[in-house]
Amino acid sequence: MQQRFHAPNSADELAEIVETYAEEGLPLEVRGLGSKLPFGRPVQTGAVVSTEKLEGVSLYEPTELVLSAGAGTPLAEIEKLLDDNKQQLAFEPLDLAPAYGGKPGEGSIGGVFATGLSGSRRILAGAARDNILGIKAVNGRGEAFKAGGRVMKNVTGYDLSKFLTGSCGTLSILTEITMKVLPKPEEVQTLVFHDLPEEAALGLMADAMASPYDVSGTVHLTEGLGASFSDAALSDSQTNATLLRVEGFESAVRYRIGQLKRKFAAYNPDTVLAATRSRKLWAEIRQLKPMQSRERPLWRISTAPNKAAGFVAALRHSLSFRTMFDWSGGLIWLEPDPTSDAGAVEIRRILSEYGGHATLIRAEPGIRASVHVFQPLEPALMALSRSLKDTFDPAGILNPGRMYPGI
Repeated sequence: MQQRFHAPNSADELAEIVETYAEEGLPLEVRGLGSKLPFGRPVQTGAVVSTEKLEGVSLYEPTELVLSAGAGTPLAEIEKLLDDNKQQLAFEPLDLAPAYGGKPGEGSIGGVFATGLSGSRRILAGAARDNILGIKAVNGRGEAFKAGGRVMKNVTGYDLSKFLTGSCGTLSILTEITMKVLPKPEEVQTLVFHDLPEEAALGLMADAMASPYDVSGTVHLTEGLGASFSDAALSDSQTNATLLRVEGFESAVRYRIGQLKRKFAAYNPDTVLAATRSRKLWAEIRQLKPMQSRERPLWRISTAPNKAAGFVAALRHSLSFRTMFDWSGGLIWLEPDPTSDAGAVEIRRILSEYGGHATLIRAEPGIRASVHVFQPLEPALMALSRSLKDTFDPAGILNPGRMYPGI
């Protein structure tokens, strides 16, 4: 049976739709532009509500570094506006669409904050939730509400704007987001190292982050992944590659790159990519360019950077996979060979020894329905999650089960 589809033209209309479904106890699939539909567990509903018509920039004050936009506004549109004003979203939102077979830039700004996934610059600029200032939303009762404001400030109690970031539409439906923006760096350069042992590469990235040179990106590409990139410095090499990004004013970037080359001279840095090449390279990293094989599952694993090498080495004894390290090893992207459970049992077993969290980003619907897509919660945290669901969505109609069964 074909699902009913709702695309309200206003937050008030959305609230009426949600209220009607809540009264009838009928579940709703919440979506924006649909670029991240395979993210999370499959949702069984009879109707879809989309925020695609809740779009447009309602406030932009470049001098105040603040922007507000409807949840359905395409991310590409917002980034174009910011780029025209030499500004950017500092947390470098991850673009998952290509990993699901779509085109870059197809997602909405609502989807960015609903999933809460940040890119490589998170290590310097903070995560998506650190850059959100305020929201307007509709809860599962069909009540419209707002939280936060237009400036960063300390408040007592819960910060609902940050709280709802990453909740995947299970608690409320975002209708408008106000966010912090920052100036775009004048210059970007990337220092490239080749053929470093994995543990040495991770140690180098950690040392670079601890240095006073404001490194804004640290990625290690294991052997074979470079072929996916358009830049010859990576695609023509058969070895692994370690990348350090530096951004800022041109003179400062040149100085910091020079200092990093001297600091890590023993590792033989062999290439410096200037602005145009660097921006293209990091755009491809943001799109997970080497991790776009739809035949393979895809995992996002966070752990302590100093434990990343050990975790991956231990996992290699039981699984075959391709991997990319970001955040100096604090974030591991992993594509295992296809198995009946996408490698979930082994990944979670070994991760329990090293500590961390694993999220299944891509897999067949049947696998996503049968394994833990998100990191299993301790009983106390699961009870808290159920309590929050009951508070925001007492009828349980918003994306039921998208993150955890029964929630």
